[in-house]
Amino acid sequence: MTRLFRFPILRLAALTLSFLALPLAAAQNFSEVRPSPQQVAWQEMEFGVIVHFNPNTWLDQEWGDGTASPSVFNPDQVDPGQWARAAKAAGAKYLILVAKHHDGFALWPTAQSEYSVKNSPWLGGKGDLVRMTSEAVRKEGLGFGIYLSPWDRHEPKYADAKAYDKFYTAQLVDLALHYGPITEWWLDGAGSAGHVYDFDKYIEELRTYQPNAMVFADTALFEYGDIRWVGNEDGFIVGENWNVIDRHGFLRWRPVEVDTPLHRFQWFWHPNSDQTLKSLDELVEIWEKSVGLGGQLVLGIAPDTRGLLPEADVRRLRELGEAIQALYGPAKNLVPSSLKSAGTGAAAADGDRDTFWSAPEGSHHATLELTFKQPVTFDSALSMEWINAGQRVQKYAVEAWQDGRWVRLTQAQAIGRMKIDRFAPVTTSRVRLNILSSSDPAHIREFQLFNTGKGVAAAR
Repeated sequence: MTRLFRFPILRLAALTLSFLALPLAAAQNFSEVRPSPQQVAWQEMEFGVIVHFNPNTWLDQEWGDGTASPSVFNPDQVDPGQWARAAKAAGAKYLILVAKHHDGFALWPTAQSEYSVKNSPWLGGKGDLVRMTSEAVRKEGLGFGIYLSPWDRHEPKYADAKAYDKFYTAQLVDLALHYGPITEWWLDGAGSAGHVYDFDKYIEELRTYQPNAMVFADTALFEYGDIRWVGNEDGFIVGENWNVIDRHGFLRWRPVEVDTPLHRFQWFWHPNSDQTLKSLDELVEIWEKSVGLGGQLVLGIAPDTRGLLPEADVRRLRELGEAIQALYGPAKNLVPSSLKSAGTGAAAADGDRDTFWSAPEGSHHATLELTFKQPVTFDSALSMEWINAGQRVQKYAVEAWQDGRWVRLTQAQAIGRMKIDRFAPVTTSRVRLNILSSSDPAHIREFQLFNTGKGVAAAR
């Protein structure tokens, strides 16, 4: 993550997945491009965390230059289980470990380099933080991902591109073979301007051993990426969120990943971390503008020199999970308990994401109308498409029946996997999702309503 640093060119990070080759090659337009089953499964996870922890933690810096002694790395209470439990409390479904950052220090006893935990005093040089983290994360029922920086400021072979390709590939294969299923694989291109990597070989090897992992890549690496960077590290999706991206004439289903640290401008722990922790309101807004706009949120967390997340961080993560449930949890959805009739759209109003309503065959416009037993007050709507068939809705509105006519509360273009719309509070006994335009008949998994108390301030 600490790609951070505004180097969108080679950001390749994350989960790998079987490529989509034939469907994508055959597709002639955006509406024909569909996600693979692995992409759908990844998008269902919604929220993950990424852990930065290495000598930088002791040196009060974000980017190491590879000269720090391995003796610097010596946590005395390291507990990946604590990291995983804190992430789970926030609502995260997977955890990515930065196994090697740009300084080249490896958190596992790699045979390719002496610059690793095996030459640190931690656990007498016998420790393997990748294994410890993988086991702890799986114990909590979370997916496990790996970040392995291509840029290596310590390794002498980096000056020889071919020699370094062999070095990097060997490290990649080691991690892909020995640490269980990988949910997401990060290949960060920060700092790599002018260096040519054999990405073809990297991805060949990765997909040989981890065919269901998802690879994150900036759109510049369109051949390789299964998911794409949002373009900023603020935690926000800007504009309409379309899953299909055209890069040099290649159409790809490339869902967006939104990355941002728990602390302002800090991926690693720093002594002033008590002053940089984002507020609960900031984090809720980040969730709303990432997951709530159909993207995937990856939140950066960082253990301190003990090897533990600071108590304030653990508390804030728990508060975030509780706040999301208090605003948008299943118990807060007003539709199931208030519904009188949804007509043929009952499957989109049942709170069950495994069912969906389909617009009439051949339609490019349709409405999903709900009638309540009595007037209901709400200020937010959550809509979801069944994306297995692609992203079909291209323009829609949420409308309420008032004074004998339909009043438009909000209007936009993309729904995609999820879309939360907020508006001034309204009280009505009838509401509808008006699909004004769709490339093919729309499939709607859920149409939910909430009274968050935040509608006026957030009205679009």
